[in-house]
Amino acid sequence: MEDELLQKHRQERKELQSKIQSLKHSIAKGDKKKKKEITEEVARLELELEERQNLELKNFKENVQVNNVSNQLENCVLSGNTNQVNGDISIKAGKSSKAMKRREKKANKQRERDELIAQQELDNLTSDRNLEAKALKEILGKRSLAIQEIPSDGNCLYVAVEHQLSKQNITTSMQSLRCQVSEYMLSHEDDFLPFLSHPESGEPFSQEQYKVYCKDIATKPVWGGHLELQALSCVLKQPIEVIQADGPIVNLGEQFLDQPIILSYHKHVYGLGEHYNSVIPESLVEEDEWIES
Repeated sequence: MEDELLQKHRQERKELQSKIQSLKHSIAKGDKKKKKEITEEVARLELELEERQNLELKNFKENVQVNNVSNQLENCVLSGNTNQVNGDISIKAGKSSKAMKRREKKANKQRERDELIAQQELDNLTSDRNLEAKALKEILGKRSLAIQEIPSDGNCLYVAVEHQLSKQNITTSMQSLRCQVSEYMLSHEDDFLPFLSHPESGEPFSQEQYKVYCKDIATKPVWGGHLELQALSCVLKQPIEVIQADGPIVNLGEQFLDQPIILSYHKHVYGLGEHYNSVIPESLVEEDEWIES
């Protein structure tokens, strides 16, 4: 009987793998949203199958144990010696009761988890992140533009600018851009220091603290903001256009006449804070391979 159950489980896993392959093949090239949805669906299906099969195997073994106890009791009754197994029966009955409570507890937790997921999916429809994404998509769509996703790791501003420059056949790197910004801000202290203050106390930076701030730009994955954008525009001698959902377009370096660098600014896309992506024509939307290379 156990062999039959294990064979059934192997067949179910095989069928699931076939279904997963079909789901993956249904993803159109470059459809990141669909890819994410399929990945989540695959994880859910694999988890559900594993939990169900584990429960089936556990129930089977417990039923076998109960049947063995019943047979033992029946044999003892027939032989007139019921005291022999009374202790074993009590122990095994207690184990069976505990196992049932554990199963009920696990089932309750799974129901709570499913309800929480359902509620989160409902909340996501009206979340700040979703509303911001829809607004940006509408704004960009009117200009036949689209977002090229950039990883959120503290380097997003510099990687987004690096990506923009690559579309202009300009070769650089995130680290090179960081170093250039750091050097420019150090050499133009009067243009930037008055606008920096401690986020907690509100006290303005001292000159020494400003130097540390600039050094961190070159040596740490610290997030870049408006001041760093200004520095980037001056270093590259190019205008920078930042498109956002909840405000007007921000233009920097308008004195420069070259092709603008276009970025999108996101307040709510990641829980860790603000984020920048690269903006490109819809016809040039790329795969993630550029970011991974």
